[in-house]
Amino acid sequence: MTARYDAVVVGGGHNGLGSILHRQILCPLEVERRFYMTVGHHLHGDMGPDQLFFLRPAPGYGSYRAPIRGLYMCGSGAHPGGGITGAPGRNCAGQVWWDRKTGRL
Repeated sequence: MTARYDAVVVGGGHNGLGSILHRQILCPLEVERRFYMTVGHHLHGDMGPDQLFFLRPAPGYGSYRAPIRGLYMCGSGAHPGGGITGAPGRNCAGQVWWDRKTGRL
């Protein structure tokens, strides 16, 4: 049986995801080993001027959308950053909802 998902959210954690159907959570050690990212940061990037607002996680990706249709990014690396707020997941879920409503997804 093949599963079909309208959207895949990367890095969502457990907060603010609403009715997202699938998620994957990686601890810092797993990220380091899988993607060869050493000397990591617990917020997936410093909270400096080059990592805030629409520049988070990287310039051009502040809308939570990845370059692959239906793939979304949220979690500590997304705006507004990590912590216990769940705001990146909530914001990402809102973007998925908007994209479905407007036919972009």
